Amino acid sequence: MPPSRDTRSPRHDSADAPAFVIQQHAASTVHYDFRLEVEGVLKSWAIPKGPSTDPREKRLALPTPDHALPYADFEGVIPEEEYGGGTVLIWDRGHYRPLATGDARPRPVARQIEEGHVTLWLEGEEISGGYALIRTGLQGNGWLLIKMDDDRADARRHPVATEPRSVKSGRTLQEVRDHDAG
Repeated sequence: MPPSRDTRSPRHDSADAPAFVIQQHAASTVHYDFRLEVEGVLKSWAIPKGPSTDPREKRLALPTPDHALPYADFEGVIPEEEYGGGTVLIWDRGHYRPLATGDARPRPVARQIEEGHVTLWLEGEEISGGYALIRTGLQGNGWLLIKMDDDRADARRHPVATEPRSVKSGRTLQEVRDHDAG
């Protein structure tokens, strides 16, 4: 089921909204970890190509183990025995709100995850707008991350290729690696 078109920006009060973070992770391969604060943990998906701002692109999202909330602020080099090792930077961060409704109020994201269809409005520093996570059954338990066709969509923009710096430190992966190694 494709994400619906909603061109309105929902009202957003970040003080009460749960957090999201997208961490670029250079382990055996470079990928992006998309994490949502849900019921006291970070629900996580690895996105090999990173998020897109083009609604026509469907990005594979593979579930990974939940992480503790403080991990949302982690940037640095992690040991090989933890999460595959490698270098991590905070590529994007912000707050989100659920878009799916039931009985005239937002449906909890934990329930949407169980049902395999999550719709969110992201307010990040790099990306924003409506996104859908849809379970597909690809590669065992695959999901797709899809940008909704809203006023924040931009098929010409390629943020993972053109915006390589951390929103936390302003550093690149190599600069994070060099700083933590030295």
